[in-house]
Amino acid sequence: MARALALASRGLGNVWPNPAVGCVIVKDGRAVGRGWTQPGGRPHAETVALAQAGDAAKGATAFVSLEPCAHHGKTPPCADALIAAGIRRVVSAVEDSDPRVAGGGHKALRDAGVEVTSGVMADDARALNVGFFKRVESGLPALTLKLANSFDGRIATATGESQWITGPEARRAVHAMRARHDAVMVGGGTARADDPSLTVRGLGISHQPVRVVVSRRLDLPLDGQLAKTAKEVPLWLCHGPDADPGLVDAWNGIGARLVLCDRNATGQLDPVSILQALAVEGLTRVFCEGGGALAASLLSAGVVDELVGFTAGLTLGAEGRPGIGSLGLGRLGDAPQFALVQCRPIGPDILHRWRPIGQRHRWA
Repeated sequence: MARALALASRGLGNVWPNPAVGCVIVKDGRAVGRGWTQPGGRPHAETVALAQAGDAAKGATAFVSLEPCAHHGKTPPCADALIAAGIRRVVSAVEDSDPRVAGGGHKALRDAGVEVTSGVMADDARALNVGFFKRVESGLPALTLKLANSFDGRIATATGESQWITGPEARRAVHAMRARHDAVMVGGGTARADDPSLTVRGLGISHQPVRVVVSRRLDLPLDGQLAKTAKEVPLWLCHGPDADPGLVDAWNGIGARLVLCDRNATGQLDPVSILQALAVEGLTRVFCEGGGALAASLLSAGVVDELVGFTAGLTLGAEGRPGIGSLGLGRLGDAPQFALVQCRPIGPDILHRWRPIGQRHRWA
């Protein structure tokens, strides 16, 4: 099962809206077939593994990191494929909570006389596909918030200079994190100030995450990197109902996808509405890289599932620009709280990962 989970991880960021699944087929103590969900979500892991195993699948055991699907979609059910191949036993990590499956795959296998064991490394399997489960069960994608700061929590000098606070090793790690998410998200202020491309570079991979920019009025540079590459790499713009219709047409015309979102009581785009809209479009894992106002709104809304920090060994002082905008807190007890799960050096910097504390954060 550990091998199946490792195979499944290869699909992260490249199979949405499907889950990233791995499968290992074992016969007489030897792996005869291996597979993982392919780009775009098809073919499924079981199909790939069965094709590799061929006739050796008859009488074998299949280890699958998620309950085999039981519904007819663009491909036939994997449970049926396992039965037809003569698999004797299926060991799955966790039941699929998608209503179209939800135990139906296991039932179909048992009804066909296949022995089924479930719950092996279930916590690991659920953690791997947290975005899939969260989208199915709550209508929101999993959200990682990444902050790269100076030692005193600043993301730029008073004049706006920010390249580069962290070193090349940290920047490479960020590109690897982008590659394992379905989308990279920033606020409009960051898009205007930094003119980012938001692509994965230097890793030799062919796929790119969706680039999401949150801009209520769509007042973004039409001559920037994002606009120039909108037809080459997916660009989605989350905007409000008060966006200039001319800008809506302009961005549509250069290949961007426009995503209408609701405003909250303060008149800003509501972070829950943003994430709900992205989930409707199929995204399961979103990697947010700021800026400060967007980070603050996501933290205030309690929708951050993981906080990733890169801290550099330099200080910029009070005049530097803070990594997180105003949270309006009067009491320490009202502050969003996170528990440290990892801390390690990365080049000259420190990488630290945190998971939220509290009942409302059951997805972490």
